Amino acid sequence: MTARVITHGCRSNLAERDALAALAPVGATVINSCAVTAEAVRDARAAARTAARNGPVYVTGCAATLEPARFADIATLIPNAFKLNGDAWGRAGHHTPVTRQSRAFVAVQDGCDHDCTFCVTRLARGRSRSVPLETVVARIAALAAQGVNEVVLTGIDATSYGQDLPGTPALGTLVQAILARTAIPRLRLSSLDSAEADEALIEAFQDQRLMPHVHLSLQSGDDLILKRMKRRHSRADAVRLSERLRTARADIALGADLIAGFPTEGEAAHANSLSLLADCRLVHTHIFPFSPRPGTAAARMPQVPPAVAKARAADLRAAAASRHADFTAAFVGKPVDSVSEGGQGYSAHGLRLRYAAPRPKGALVRLTPTHLNDGLLAE
Repeated sequence: MTARVITHGCRSNLAERDALAALAPVGATVINSCAVTAEAVRDARAAARTAARNGPVYVTGCAATLEPARFADIATLIPNAFKLNGDAWGRAGHHTPVTRQSRAFVAVQDGCDHDCTFCVTRLARGRSRSVPLETVVARIAALAAQGVNEVVLTGIDATSYGQDLPGTPALGTLVQAILARTAIPRLRLSSLDSAEADEALIEAFQDQRLMPHVHLSLQSGDDLILKRMKRRHSRADAVRLSERLRTARADIALGADLIAGFPTEGEAAHANSLSLLADCRLVHTHIFPFSPRPGTAAARMPQVPPAVAKARAADLRAAAASRHADFTAAFVGKPVDSVSEGGQGYSAHGLRLRYAAPRPKGALVRLTPTHLNDGLLAE
């Protein structure tokens, strides 16, 4: 038996799930929290309060690190810096858990050296730190030997991978090494920064084992807002990266993060974000209204009224949902490969599929969806 882990937020937290389950006391609940928005912190506290009715609760992650007072009355707190340290959990020594997930999430990098004006993650995660290339390759080779069919590479700023390592191997170098030296059937990237995607990484998408699905960290489609966010790319850079990716892999499915109602955003800037959906051909999106976070420069800027930010987020979500629905519908009647999560599967292009009957978790399943069921491809 292991502890129960509830994961909030990013894929870097997902990559830690098995390790936390092995480290925490049996019977406990661990909330691996997020602090990217005020709502995320509230969600983590609500989850901790609910879990506390059934036994001991530990809260770790970014919310526990940045706002410990929100949890001190209901849980034991373990900051990010110590959450994978056995001593912090009363377990000395190194623990290498066997993955219990349908897809394995492998962290290749943590932290961030940049200074986006809206972001608290850099405060919670610290400076960028890369996992040595040989360590990553060995970990993925071991997962393949366990029978894992898909690995997702995660990182807070994954495209900065290697800048702190001897020889500064780029993310593309790492990806090509994994493809060349392991037998993992499917490799997937999480998020890319438009300012740092190297040519070797783009070329790697020509390999069919690298899934044609990637998330772009865009945040806005307006150049002035991007400058006020202290992002390092322009709108043109984002469009150019999407074109480079489609040149390497014509069927690639692109997603993006977008913030609605960032301080000083006007209607024209909002319209530029709306049009970016089509200009980059985005089909997966994570859209949320701006939430001022303590300690950030954006919290001190002139704010857009919350109701306006929410309305703009709704506009973006509606436009994005239409694009996602059209993209999904195009796969009806076509063979689709997926990794089983039991009753559902996850396709190469990042789409959920509903199976007629459960398949073994982690198995590779090929099927031809015949219709849509609540927006999902289905047999």
